[in-house]
Amino acid sequence: MAWTDAGRSMRGTARIAVVSLAFVVAAHVAAAEAKNSEYRGWKSLALENGLVQVQIVPDIGGRVIQLKLGDFEFLWVNEWLAGKQPPASGLGPKGEWLNYGGDKLWPAPQGWDNEEQWPGPPDAVLDGSPHAGAIEKAEGPDASVRLTSKPDKRSGIQFSRVIKVGTGSSRVSFDSTMTNVSDTPRRWSIWQVTQHNAENRAKTGGRMEKELWAYCPFNPQSVHPRGYYEMFGLVNDPTFKPDYTRGLMRVHYERRVGKIGLDCSAGWLAVVNGTAGTVFVQRFTYQPGKKYPDWASVEFWSNGVGEFITGGKVNVCKDDPIETPYLIESEVLSPLMQLAPGESCTFHSDWYAAKIGGNYPVLDCTEAGVMCEPFDARPADGKLTLNGRFGVFYQSTAELLFVDAKDNEVGKAGLKRAATPLEPLVLKNVTVPVPGAAAKAVLMLYTPDGRRVDKLAGANVK
Repeated sequence: MAWTDAGRSMRGTARIAVVSLAFVVAAHVAAAEAKNSEYRGWKSLALENGLVQVQIVPDIGGRVIQLKLGDFEFLWVNEWLAGKQPPASGLGPKGEWLNYGGDKLWPAPQGWDNEEQWPGPPDAVLDGSPHAGAIEKAEGPDASVRLTSKPDKRSGIQFSRVIKVGTGSSRVSFDSTMTNVSDTPRRWSIWQVTQHNAENRAKTGGRMEKELWAYCPFNPQSVHPRGYYEMFGLVNDPTFKPDYTRGLMRVHYERRVGKIGLDCSAGWLAVVNGTAGTVFVQRFTYQPGKKYPDWASVEFWSNGVGEFITGGKVNVCKDDPIETPYLIESEVLSPLMQLAPGESCTFHSDWYAAKIGGNYPVLDCTEAGVMCEPFDARPADGKLTLNGRFGVFYQSTAELLFVDAKDNEVGKAGLKRAATPLEPLVLKNVTVPVPGAAAKAVLMLYTPDGRRVDKLAGANVK
């Protein structure tokens, strides 16, 4: 959760359009590298590969402060704190939270009732104090950086995480580890909190980005009667727009304060900036049968105007861009983990980014990319007419395969197109012949060395 605190915010003829083979062949697949850098006045560690750049600032609570795809920056950064070092206390002058922005780790559940709940932010140690930061691997197929927090006496834990960027993909990999550094058993969840910039970049038509959306699938066996529940803010807040036909929660930033939780079992969420035509995706593994804090594997916080209650106190968020900046949070949580003294556990998640070419919903997500317009395969006279829109996560080749009713490959369409995270992949009235044994058409992604990544989408042809 995030909220405002004294000037610091609180809280996925035949042709494929747009992408040309010449463009991707000409684009050099740069090797991933990790290096010392600088960002907004801070000393940073940078991971980059020619597609994405990740800026990590160990000094401000071990934050991943920015993710860039090309020249587009996804994450919110507090301009009032940019370049400033945390005080020795880890807190602001009045003991307030110093919300630098970006992405960080917190323990969950959050709460103010007992010692088994985390009462932050603020948190002077895990959130507010410098982390140790080091380059683990400087270059190669993967480049990596390690962050390690100070031990926290109250929670009894210490965080560390290894962040990697590989070659030829927009994937950013996180292995987040929690260690019990106390002499008693501890039970916490690893809570990854990511703040997305919801401010209008063009500075015209108001300060708010009007086309900032987030998407997350409902759990078909959700413990919540509506598939989600309101944690803070208004009941039936119009920011949160369930689409039960498609099985998706849609979040539209409207500058209202509120928060929801979902027990998402699909293992992904997506945040779309419709004006820029970009998508940020976070993928994780849901563990059925395990207990999650707040009965949620995914939470969304909308930072805006209004009131909410924490610990019996009414918090008022004013319509002031300094006290209440324009942002939303996407948050993923691990199951609650019981740790004996000295014991550790690790939670894995991945970020991806892609261009989708406009304000489109994310209907589905795989490791290969997101589907933003349905993959439509219409048969007629032994041929298929194909339509669809995708954002892809790899510099790759998209091929159309045919499989039978048992998913055995029975042919290829001869349709082969280059793909890149830097451009949307669009099928518009593409016509291909269909093998007689085909039951389904599958759009598959392959890396330049021929490795099969995953399917983008599939459609029945009979």
